[in-house]
Amino acid sequence: MTNPTSNSPATKPLLATLRGERQAVPPLWLMRQAGRYLPEYRALRAEKGGFLALATDPDAAAEVTLQPIRRFGFDGSILFSDILMIPWALGQDLSFGVGEGPRLEPALVDHALDRLQPVMGRLEPVYGTVAKVAAALPPETTFLGFAGSPWTVATYMVAGKGSKDQSETRRFAYADPAAFGAIIDAIADNTVEYLARQIEAGVDVVQLFDSWSGSLSPAQFERWVIAPTASIVDRLHARCPGVPVIGFPKGAGGKLPAYARETGVDAIGLDETVDPVWAHASLPADMPVQGNLDPLALIAGGADLDAAIDRILAAFVDRPHVFNLGHGILPDTPIAHVEQLIARVRSTT
Repeated sequence: MTNPTSNSPATKPLLATLRGERQAVPPLWLMRQAGRYLPEYRALRAEKGGFLALATDPDAAAEVTLQPIRRFGFDGSILFSDILMIPWALGQDLSFGVGEGPRLEPALVDHALDRLQPVMGRLEPVYGTVAKVAAALPPETTFLGFAGSPWTVATYMVAGKGSKDQSETRRFAYADPAAFGAIIDAIADNTVEYLARQIEAGVDVVQLFDSWSGSLSPAQFERWVIAPTASIVDRLHARCPGVPVIGFPKGAGGKLPAYARETGVDAIGLDETVDPVWAHASLPADMPVQGNLDPLALIAGGADLDAAIDRILAAFVDRPHVFNLGHGILPDTPIAHVEQLIARVRSTT
């Protein structure tokens, strides 16, 4: 899978890396790079009046997606949207309260899935955004689409909101695995269609965000993370051959090697708690990895930031590597520190 080192200008470096080609200078993008740390984003969100209004306006969402590319020239552009678009399309009401995080109603802990009335047209603006961005990106920039993974999406659908330990959803899964399995299956089925439509509209790569996978025991991780992810990846590969799928099971820790072996993902994202030296030694030798700078190191800046960057670069020098954060960029991140990060990574020789 791994090819000789290359930085050919005729290719998209990030896409080539995810297909197994090691780059002399690792390609770079940041999770949540289109967002609240940018003044141009804050101005546009204030104008639109809220997150959902912004995310469902293709012109505005495309503008947000392109803002960090114009400012920083990242190698990858991540679609501006949200992991809860699938529950919204399945019939739950989605809202974003100020300082409260997302809410879904009715919560499925006390409302049957089959009583929801799907409104799949709610996803159409996302495909419109993709088409607009794909037409505007520089030719060397890889366009990434995404969706939430079934387990993480299900935690919001069941509880109606986020939580620290996903206790309500974990209890539900143990108490009624058949009902919970139906929720997982519905999410997986619609995620395949959703990602395939993003690909058809113009994205080059897709990422599955499993932000809450770290809360599960090994057996539950196999059942509710690995199995549905493998199903999605297998069907996407069949429908959209050649399009890489990145899996990002945040918090998986020691379960990462099993996830890498069993899901079929083309690349694996690592959160900031993962030792990159351990990851390099433990993951399949030819598998591209993505990550895994601590977002707080980016806020700290200075010598600590440089040292953290250098450690990650050294750990992954012999495998295909996409430099990224271990989770999303934080709203109070100084723009100067992002510039420092880019300069440090791109000074690699």
